[in-house]
Amino acid sequence: MIYLDNAATTFPKPESVYRAVDDCLRNYCANPGRGGHKLSLKSGRVLLEARELLAELFNADSPENVILTQNATEALNLAIKGFLNAGSHVITTSMEHNSVMRPLKILEERGIETTVVQCNEYGEIDIDSIKKEIKKETALIVATHASNVVGTITPIEGIGNLAKRYGLTFLVDASQTAGVYQIDMEKMNISMLAFTGHKSLMGPQGTGGLCIREGLKLIPLQEGGTGSKSESLYQPDIMPDRYESGTHNTPGIAGLCAGVNFINSKGIDTIRSHEQELTRYFLDGLREIKDVRVYGTKEIEKQAPVVSINIGDIGSSEISYILDETFDIATRSGLHCAPMAHKTIGTLEQGTVRFSFSIFNTIYQVDTVLDAIAHIAREL
Repeated sequence: MIYLDNAATTFPKPESVYRAVDDCLRNYCANPGRGGHKLSLKSGRVLLEARELLAELFNADSPENVILTQNATEALNLAIKGFLNAGSHVITTSMEHNSVMRPLKILEERGIETTVVQCNEYGEIDIDSIKKEIKKETALIVATHASNVVGTITPIEGIGNLAKRYGLTFLVDASQTAGVYQIDMEKMNISMLAFTGHKSLMGPQGTGGLCIREGLKLIPLQEGGTGSKSESLYQPDIMPDRYESGTHNTPGIAGLCAGVNFINSKGIDTIRSHEQELTRYFLDGLREIKDVRVYGTKEIEKQAPVVSINIGDIGSSEISYILDETFDIATRSGLHCAPMAHKTIGTLEQGTVRFSFSIFNTIYQVDTVLDAIAHIAREL
């Protein structure tokens, strides 16, 4: 199979990730921080290694400020629900995933006001349009780093500077960029960074996290056992225990460590260059195929390795099905859990067929996919 659904979950993973997960499950998978024996201590060191690797990768304030979660959705819910209070105003964009929009909609029922700034048909945001929406009650700006639908990159450093100027907290959803694009929380004035482990960080599903700037305090999503201050009936106030209750996904986190180490060994710039080359080659080839509509900027410096298309008026799910069943090509069709983004680019009814690349895809595979799309376009 040619796998081009990496924006959902990267596949395959580096061999080192498989080995790390297997090694943990077979040799030391005890509860981290819940005992003084050797296996528990080794599991605890895996969590510490993950925090250190991620803090360095994103230039977070400290490893203790890296909160380990099941995925970016949990991280975004913690950030949004844990920070906003009744009467607060939040600004976001029309290209956000439902992992941002749905928590905000729930909070609107509890007295939170949301302003959604409209992006253009290519998914681009004008920073001045965000600035115009800032008011006395504004507390938070939330923005995706890159659209999961069309890959359009958001100018987060410019938005971060705007947030700093007005004394606002800035939350970034880095689900599509962590591991491929350089992210510096200090330089970009990011207050909170949500990421998932199972995409370009090359880790297993069930991993992710939230990096929180020093001094920023959130209301925890849940309370429970932490292995610390067990004599107290109240949640510990220390980091990261304040936000982490229950047993961690130690095998997954071991795999995530291996994924980040793989990225560091390859180099983010090298990974991004390869994925951009594939994306550029794919976009050039699509221009030659009749009846194919391509969405987004179609400019490689403004676009993550995510490409959405349609062929004529054929339903996106039908195209994706044919690619899978006839050509053994895995893609994603539909609305990609981002209906407002599809409304923005004009595909709310039809959806799109999404192709997304990873370091393990090749030019030869892209040629094969282009031939398949051309065949479908001719036949339909």
